[in-house]
Amino acid sequence: MTHQTLADFLKDSPDRLQKGPIAILLIEDAIAVGHTLAHHLKCGFRLILALSADPLPPHVLPEEAEGRIVNLKFDTRGQDAHVRAVNAVLDVAPPDIWMYYGYNAEFLFYPFSESRTVGEMLAFHTEERRRAMLSYVVDLYAPDLHRFPDAVSINEAMFDRSGYFALGRADRDGKQLDRQLDFHGGLRWRFEEHIPADRRRIDRISLFRSQPGLRLLSDHRFNVAEYNTYSCPWHHNLTAAVASFRVAKALARNPGSRQQIETFAWRNSQPFRWQSQQLMDFGLMEPGQWF
Repeated sequence: MTHQTLADFLKDSPDRLQKGPIAILLIEDAIAVGHTLAHHLKCGFRLILALSADPLPPHVLPEEAEGRIVNLKFDTRGQDAHVRAVNAVLDVAPPDIWMYYGYNAEFLFYPFSESRTVGEMLAFHTEERRRAMLSYVVDLYAPDLHRFPDAVSINEAMFDRSGYFALGRADRDGKQLDRQLDFHGGLRWRFEEHIPADRRRIDRISLFRSQPGLRLLSDHRFNVAEYNTYSCPWHHNLTAAVASFRVAKALARNPGSRQQIETFAWRNSQPFRWQSQQLMDFGLMEPGQWF
């Protein structure tokens, strides 16, 4: 089976982008790929573009995919791969298509995601005149790096129950931006000496609606200011969370940090139950007006 490139798919099959929501998943390595695909299928995405440098083995593709997953060739490990991938899809997609982007070993959660589809949630968000949704990237990690040297354990995943904070976001002239904050916490905060300064934020606009001229920037924000806001001016809006092993994987793999970190667990580690309610209970997700 030919491993079609993303560019060729977008050129040959633009009709596949006519209806959303669409998920763009960048597969950087072989860790938890099947779990990632199955999770986002369950969320209810109409189409999942699984981007990988090499073809995915058949056994990682869920049986219930039913044509909803398309594996495409793309350099997912290159610099700003997320920018190149998302903007390439935006160039072809019609206006007003909801999209999501993330990586393997990352899992999207939104309020009541166990019983409501991502399409239902985004329909409500659209009615509130919102074109993007803020998400917090909640770092997951294995409790024991001796048993799990890659820092990944689906069954024993942990996360930080506290240590999250927000700072005001200013423009180049030092003026505070309206309804924009820089959020911090998790492994990026606890092990910040191993994380470049421009990668320490945990906020990501991972859900967004296409429109002409929209561009994703390298810092996970967009070139349209309103897309980067956490809510509308008149009340709180829905937010989502991305439960992610990505930072833990990097810290466990990188020679500089691997030798200095014995464990990610600390007094504020909490077992992750893979439930949206747990994330809402800890203030890591906002249901807004949606009940």
